[in-house]
Amino acid sequence: MEYIYSAMVLYAAGKDITEDAVKAILKSAGIEPDVAKVKSLIASLEGVDIKEAIASATSMTIAPTTTAAPATAAPEAKKEEQAKEEQVSEEEAAAGLSALFG
Repeated sequence: MEYIYSAMVLYAAGKDITEDAVKAILKSAGIEPDVAKVKSLIASLEGVDIKEAIASATSMTIAPTTTAAPATAAPEAKKEEQAKEEQVSEEEAAAGLSALFG
């Protein structure tokens, strides 16, 4: 995820998304960049209109389908429901990011 985040920081700053720029951001965050992952990211973003990808990803956001547990629910039930909500959120995030890679 940090590789995509670095590309998004560059995009938000109006900078070119290059291998060197992504590596620099990762290094500044204390992460040793994996050259293969950086090359893959740059290749994946080639020809992608990031603004359009973000707009389409945000329009695809699905409203949560879970309902709140009653106040009398057992603590275990609350933990299970919370885990399900987190799983749905991760799936939605992954779906939105997949739009970036066309």
